Amino acid sequence: MAAKRQASADACPVMRTVDLVGDRWTLLILRDAFDGPARFSQLQRSLGIAKNILSDRLGGLVEAGILRTAPAADTSAYQAYALTDKGRDLFNVIIALRQWGEQYAFDPGEDYRPLIDQTTGEPLPHLTYARPDGSPVRPSETALGEVRPIGA
Repeated sequence: MAAKRQASADACPVMRTVDLVGDRWTLLILRDAFDGPARFSQLQRSLGIAKNILSDRLGGLVEAGILRTAPAADTSAYQAYALTDKGRDLFNVIIALRQWGEQYAFDPGEDYRPLIDQTTGEPLPHLTYARPDGSPVRPSETALGEVRPIGA
């Protein structure tokens, strides 16, 4: 079997992101992390994941700076896992996956739990990308640019 390709060897941001968070369990851990800090046992119970896999994925997310450990809210000796700023910046990724799933992964009339905006009480509007003038950006209107340094 070929060795896993290292993200640092590729100029593609999608490849690097998938290397960090593209695993099923990792995405589900992130989904749960957006609900607030959680202890290992809470995540294991919520996800039904094996302890060794959860430990591996949490370690990778902490190492990548996406999650951090913090004292549990109940002041016990346990640690909780919480999103860092870097982790919170994955919000649009999780929302895009959720909204795609709402549209294509359910049969018409099938029940699901929408994500609600606590300010309005309504499900989040569909995520779209727009130009500064507000006009939508469609996939056919994008192209890959030349390789360049980040921030240039």
